[in-house]
Amino acid sequence: MADNGNGGRILVINPNSTQVVTDGIDEAMQPLRFADGPRIDCATLAEGPPGIECQRHADSVVGPLCELIQREDNAADAFIIACFGDPGLHSARETTTKPVVGIGEASYAQALQLGEKFGVISILANSARRQRRYIRQLGLSDRYAASLPVGIGVTDLDGDAVAERMTEVGRKLIDDHGAEVLIMGCAGMARHRGPVGRALGVPVIDPSQAACAQAIAAVRLGYGGSAG
Repeated sequence: MADNGNGGRILVINPNSTQVVTDGIDEAMQPLRFADGPRIDCATLAEGPPGIECQRHADSVVGPLCELIQREDNAADAFIIACFGDPGLHSARETTTKPVVGIGEASYAQALQLGEKFGVISILANSARRQRRYIRQLGLSDRYAASLPVGIGVTDLDGDAVAERMTEVGRKLIDDHGAEVLIMGCAGMARHRGPVGRALGVPVIDPSQAACAQAIAAVRLGYGGSAG
């Protein structure tokens, strides 16, 4: 393990450059911080766009993201890519032998354990398209209800009105598409999990929390990473 105490260290990387998103992710990590570790640190990729809202944005962060992982490799036991589209996930896994967890992949895995069909509350219409493509590539189409957008970009995801809009979209996913589990389709939605879940009465997954739970297990069980 890296020299961060006996519990190890997980580095959560927000690949966009908006610090308020990183702050929300850091707050969401609090229930997963235990006295005996691993330590969970959150970092912002300064070279990233303000929000990753299209494939071009996702592609642009792969190089800087891998460089950051390479710099931190000796000081971390696992890495989390905290963007729902999992940009650079396979490249990152070739950069380090440590576990690298993508929050999208992790949240889909968790959703399969909580219900027959999952739906995604996405930010924008093009985000929903990318999610459909990724879910198809993962072979999960049979368990997928739909992705529906709230129509709000990454930098505008704060405030009670956002939670209300997410609740409206979540209700439609449940009532019209048969979703039994909902995934918040952006790391910037972290602050809204509680109110949305209470309003809808179904499991609502924060993808960064899902990824961190998997990373904690990987560190505590001594798993290594693998290229992929």
